[in-house]
Parts: sequence; C-alpha cells; structure tokens
Amino acid sequence: MAVTVDIDRVTCPLPIADYPHVLLGHGSGGKLTAELIQRVFLPAWENDTVAALEDQAICDWSAPVVGVKGHQGLRLAFTTDSFVVRPLFFPGGDIGKLAVHGTINDLAVGGAIPQYLSAAFILEEGLPMADLRRIVESMRQACDEAHVELVTGDTKVVDRGKGDGVFITTSGIGLVPGERRLSIHSAQPGDRVLISGTIGDHGVAIMSVREGIEFETTLASDTAPLSGLTEAMLACCPAIRCMRDPTRGGVASTLNELAAGSGVGVRLNESAIPIRDEVRAACELLGLDPLYVANEGKLVAVVPRADADKLLQAMHAHPLGRNAADVGEVVADHVGLVVLNTLVGGQRVVAMLSGEQLPRIC
Repeated sequence: MAVTVDIDRVTCPLPIADYPHVLLGHGSGGKLTAELIQRVFLPAWENDTVAALEDQAICDWSAPVVGVKGHQGLRLAFTTDSFVVRPLFFPGGDIGKLAVHGTINDLAVGGAIPQYLSAAFILEEGLPMADLRRIVESMRQACDEAHVELVTGDTKVVDRGKGDGVFITTSGIGLVPGERRLSIHSAQPGDRVLISGTIGDHGVAIMSVREGIEFETTLASDTAPLSGLTEAMLACCPAIRCMRDPTRGGVASTLNELAAGSGVGVRLNESAIPIRDEVRAACELLGLDPLYVANEGKLVAVVPRADADKLLQAMHAHPLGRNAADVGEVVADHVGLVVLNTLVGGQRVVAMLSGEQLPRIC
C-alpha cells in the first residue's frame, strides 16, 4: 500500500544546540557550522556584508584602479579560507593546490575576477623540508595556471605533534564588474539548478587513500580553479541568480543554504545528478551519501528557466563543465527544505549535514 507523506509537516526531535565545547562537527560546513556562525561570530560583527553569508564579501570600490580601464562601477571581492586536509598529498592534488583553488573559487562564484592572494602557513616542527618545497611549488603552479599572483604571506611554527604537518590560510581579492549581482538570496520559484559535473570526487579520493580502497581506475580529486568556467557562464548568461562551490557539506548543504537564504524550496532529481560509478560504490562501502561529500572543482548554479538550456550548452563547451547537468528546480512549496525525487519513485528530505561526515578533507 502506497503511503503519502506531507513533507511540509515532517518534524523531528530537536538536537542539542548549545554545546559547552567546540566539536569536530563545527567545522563540517553543515548544521553545526551554521549554528556556530549564528551564535558566536555574527553577534560579534554586526554588518550587512557579514550577515549576507556569501562565500565572499563584495564591497563598493570607487577609487581608481591602476591598469584597469573604466574602473567606475567595479566592486572589490574579498575572501579568506583555511585548509587542514589530511593527507597532505592525495590523488589529483595536495594541500597547496587546494588552498589556491579554494580561494579562487570562492571569488569566482561571486562573479569576481580573481587578482591577488595571500597565504599564511602554520608549520609543525619536523615537517620534511622536501614536503614544504613540494607544497609551495604546487601553489606557484596553481597561481600561474589561474593567472593570479600570491603577493604576501606569513609563517609560524608549532610544536611537534600539534599541527598535522601544515595548515594553510589563504585570502583573495578580486574585482566584480558593476552589472553582476549574484547572491544566495536571489533564487526564485521556477529557476533551474545546474551542477557543473560529477559530485563527491574530492572527498572520496581522499578517503580512498586513508582507507586503502583501490579502484580499477584512478580516482582523483576534482580540485581546479573555476574562474575560467564562471566567466564563460556569465558571458553566456548574465542573468545567473547564484553560484556556489559545494565544498564542505557537499551539494546538500549548499542547496539547504540556498533554500534558507532565498526563502524557497528546492526539488532535486536523483537520476539527473552526475556521480561516478567509483564514487557511488565507495560511498556505499563507507556508508556515505554522495550529496554530502566535499567537492573542490565543481559549482552549483541557479538560473532562470528560460536560460537554462543555453547555459548548460556553454558549460559543456568548457573542460570543467563537460559533465554539467540540470538536476532540479527551485519551488515555492516546502520553503527552506531540499527534497530529492529518488530513483525508486519516492521522495526524501535532504537535510543540512548535522555532524562531521569526512574529517580533514579541505
């Protein structure tokens, strides 16, 4: 007998919300991270830019910019991020490449053209100098490929056993043309949800190294700079509402943030979501949901329905978007919730990640 469930009426007991100590899950990018930001950080810095909770801060910039013609109307984008991945080196990348790409991507999904980076290194005593040189060289190559400059930095050393080898914090500055207004608060019912490629590659590539899982083919992290893809997308479709890179917490957390920020619902089609067979198999083996697994070279875009097909074609023409797919829509019902139409014909709510699914992956 078929059972129909009214998703808008689904409730569950409230979890513990007021923790006396920081938990590993507070860095997951999911529900605990959101609560930490709301309860601790936002009350300390009350301004509209911080409260917007975008991946980057976009500030008005009216002063002349040397070497940039027609600077009037340009705005400054600024972002910062820390990277604590373990292991430091993994298939497809390393912590240095990840630090550069992650910061560039936070700028790019806001419509910014990345310009400059800074990097701060927390080094653990005993880190092999050869490993540090390898990481720094990887960062240099990543900057060259993305046409950005790393222009300043800092270095500190902590006692042996206190730092997991190296932690890196990178900050980035980019320029946003005046006509671009992307925001997680801009989605509207009827919009389509696009994903630029297969999900879960980064998180599973790292877990395969940790757990000794072997595949018939090499599964590599998807870490990549998205600025070229985002520029191609915006040139094709300036009306894009929002773009996000689904890193910590994966696609599920990103779309929950979108639903909450725009006051809408999101409906996904499981059959349309691109996932590699190796990733799906590894997630089944490890008891993971690919929707919550981190990505480092993918983006989610929300676009008006009328522009979805041409934007998808433009994404397919770019090397980082060749597996892009239309995976769902923005809806007016079940506000604040993400609902998945499953492969077996049912529906389930895809909630915000409530704990820590994969530690030390970005």
